[in-house]
Amino acid sequence: MDEKDKEIIRLLRDNARAGYGELGMQIGLSEGAVRKRIRTLTNEGIIRKFTVKISLAEGAQAITLLTANTAYPTQEVSRKIQAIPNVETTYEVSGEYDIVAVIGGMNMTEVNECIEKIRMVEGIVKTNTMIVLRSS
Repeated sequence: MDEKDKEIIRLLRDNARAGYGELGMQIGLSEGAVRKRIRTLTNEGIIRKFTVKISLAEGAQAITLLTANTAYPTQEVSRKIQAIPNVETTYEVSGEYDIVAVIGGMNMTEVNECIEKIRMVEGIVKTNTMIVLRSS
């Protein structure tokens, strides 16, 4: 990944809807070159998904800290959690907790339903959820 790829990723983080031509004009590449770079970044797993993030004024978000049972591989548990609707991101982390899940929904009901589904995942023994009040 070179500097142009990093610029593309930075621009897509700010506006995932930006077109190839628009991105190309901003970083000095042709539309075709940007398209090829994004395809490569996606195929290599560097870009995993394009998503819509709802503002907290219109939706709800939570961060859930999870402890996994040591009898279950953390990577498999994390993969199951990532497949649950409304789970935006999962991180496998070190420390007191094993997994962090970022959850987003249109309202608190959706977020709560997602948390309940996470609690039902085989291998999860403890959850600690924080509701996001404000982001910057």
